[in-house]
Amino acid sequence: MRRRIKERIETRKLWDEDPVKIPLQKSKKRAMVLVSVVLFCFAAIFLRLINLMILDHGKLSERAAQQYNKEKVLTPQRGVIWDRKMKELATNIETNSLYAVPSQIENIRTLSSEIAPIIKVSTGELDGMLSKKKKKSFAWVARRMDSDTSRKLGELKEYIQDGEIGFVTEPKRCYPKGQIASHILGFSNIDDHGIAGLELVYNEYLKGEVKSVSVGVDARGRSIAGDIKEAMPGNNIILTIDEGIQHIVERELTTAMEEWQAKAAVAIMMDPATGEILALANRPTYDPNIPAAAGADEKRNRAITDIYEPGSTMKSILASAALEEKAVSLRDMFDASRGAITVGGKTIHDVHRHGVLSFQEVIQKSSNVGAVKIGQRLGSAKYYEYIKKFGFGDKTGIDFPGEVRGIARNVKSWSGTSLAAMSIGQEIGMTPLQMVRAYSAIANGGLLMKPYIVSDIISPSGKVIKKNVPTEERRVISKDTSDRIKDILKTVVEEGGTARKASIKGNLVAGKTGTAQIFDPKSGRYSRDKFVSSFVGFVPADNPRLALIVVVFEPKGASYGGVVAAPVFKNIIENTLVYLDVPMEKDENRIVLVSTKQ
Repeated sequence: MRRRIKERIETRKLWDEDPVKIPLQKSKKRAMVLVSVVLFCFAAIFLRLINLMILDHGKLSERAAQQYNKEKVLTPQRGVIWDRKMKELATNIETNSLYAVPSQIENIRTLSSEIAPIIKVSTGELDGMLSKKKKKSFAWVARRMDSDTSRKLGELKEYIQDGEIGFVTEPKRCYPKGQIASHILGFSNIDDHGIAGLELVYNEYLKGEVKSVSVGVDARGRSIAGDIKEAMPGNNIILTIDEGIQHIVERELTTAMEEWQAKAAVAIMMDPATGEILALANRPTYDPNIPAAAGADEKRNRAITDIYEPGSTMKSILASAALEEKAVSLRDMFDASRGAITVGGKTIHDVHRHGVLSFQEVIQKSSNVGAVKIGQRLGSAKYYEYIKKFGFGDKTGIDFPGEVRGIARNVKSWSGTSLAAMSIGQEIGMTPLQMVRAYSAIANGGLLMKPYIVSDIISPSGKVIKKNVPTEERRVISKDTSDRIKDILKTVVEEGGTARKASIKGNLVAGKTGTAQIFDPKSGRYSRDKFVSSFVGFVPADNPRLALIVVVFEPKGASYGGVVAAPVFKNIIENTLVYLDVPMEKDENRIVLVSTKQ
């Protein structure tokens, strides 16, 4: 209080001395404060400018680029897959995809209510998705839509606005032949990545080069500048498959499935001289254009993934090994008159009693008793050696995903009955592909060929990137043995053989039937009513061009390979020979006219 009184007294004195001096002093103080504030503001601005222009320049430039430039991903055209005659089996079509910029959409709920019913999702689902990505500058709404959906969305012009929600053109994988060769081709997903079949194995070649380009955009996200070039398309693939033969095989396989109400069926056609796969089909099947509509059972490529016991088709392998090792001769006779033989406490029967049979007749009539006696002469070690030589128990190396090795136990783990069982095609498991390859070795003079299904991989400019050629893996039997076995297998389709229904007028067929009971792991015994029926052979027998296997799983009404599978073989081969314009052979007793295309 005293200090305030003192200040007032001093002020009063100053006022009495000079009344103008006090306001001037106050003005100077105010001016100094104002100047100080202004200088401080300029200093702050200057420091901020230094911070923006020097210290944070990189970060801010990047943010500006994100605001005024958008990255657009250009989906490349996936490579085309052709058959050996350059017919398209897998190609691409242009489709519309719907995208949104959630950050630019003012009323998400209204937009969702209009669009959701057309793209067949719930309004709540679409509303939630867009709301969740509200801060995002891009979101897919619907990918690769059909033309009807695109048309309906195109009519919503008041809602489909550039910068908020719009269309972008994307390629969509298309399989113009539908189900044809579906297990060969496989399929790709919504992002054009191979998921199954050749689409998966050769995805890196087929997918092309994804391109991401930057384009200028205005405040509403609309493109205003930018030089957009097309993404690099994928490489193209040429198969060894012949679409015409594939169609024949699939048609006849479907007929057999219906006739015998079978669980499944497989057919594979191979060029025995080269290892090229000309056709490969499975039933049941699916349409790769709509893979989601099919179950795992329909998509399964049984030709390389399913193991079966071959039954009597294995007798040709046994006979080849026995002849090659000179364990038997063509003049040898085998007594099968009892109709049964007991080995290691296990009795093996013939379907019919045959009496005394020659080596040739054992195979022609498919005598189990005779086969066991041939196996005993050959011995376990030598038989196992040829089982491995013919490729059983090992992958063929074909360019397919999911191939299995099969089952060929080492001879050390064989029981007292294993040699007898394997002589008639039991206690051994293989894929249909392994068996047709083994018969191809008999057909071509004794060489085991590596099977393949892709012939060439070609760049978009037409340059051959990769080329597969016939590959000899090893010699399994001599040409002399091959010729003798071929002569024996020709008798199988003649009078007295088990496959009369596989004979073809004008072209000699060599082959073997197989009828195998399916082993039931639950009971530990072979089923009495479930069988695998098969026929495998080649034609023309003396100069083979085609090797074919037909395997029918669990047929109803009949079980013998000569009844179920042999007629399918005949129908496929007859139609294929006409399709390929293969001339009929000269029969020993008559000249047969040359066939012509129909």
